[in-house]
Formats: sequence, C-alpha cells, structure tokens
Amino acid sequence: MLRYLPFLLVLALWIYAFVDCLNTPEEDVRGMPKLAWVFVILLFGEVLVGPVAWLIAGRARRGPDGATAAEGRWIAPDDNPEFLKSLNKDDKSLNKDDLKDDPKAE
Repeated sequence: MLRYLPFLLVLALWIYAFVDCLNTPEEDVRGMPKLAWVFVILLFGEVLVGPVAWLIAGRARRGPDGATAAEGRWIAPDDNPEFLKSLNKDDKSLNKDDLKDDPKAE
C-alpha cells in the first residue's frame, strides 16, 4: 500500500493544479494564456513540472483575505483608520455601560 503513496501524491497535485487553473479567472493568470497553462499542466503533470510551474509562476498569489498582492497590502491595526474608528465606538459604548454598573458612580 505504501508503494502507491508517491503515485497518489503526484496524481493529487496534478488534479489540484488542473482544477485550480480551470477555476482561476483569465485576468489572474500570469506568464502565459490560460489555455497554454492547461496544456503545460496536462502534458508535464507526471513529472510534476507542469503543476509546480503553475503553482509557482502561473497564478497570482492571494493573501488570507482573498486580495492579490497587487490589489493591496495588509495594514497594521494602528495604521488602519477603520479599525481605530471601531475602537472609539467600542470605548464609548463600554464607558456608558460601565457607569451604569458601577456602584461608585451613583
């Protein structure tokens, strides 16, 4: 059973790269046209050249929020004005709630 593991891993990577290439929008494909990437993945899949080339050079990298590196960068919370506004709203609501529950305020 263990002797089939390398073949199954290669097959899984081959299928993943092929499906990922098909599902990637045309504007996110880098280097070559999408159809050319499909042929590269299919023709060179058994030796892992096609799928690895697709994963490294063919598609745009995405961050955890789904944005590509070209669309925007991650902003630290202390530099993000939306985050700072949400903190101000939370502070105001906490202060009102704290005064209601504080026996010394009465």
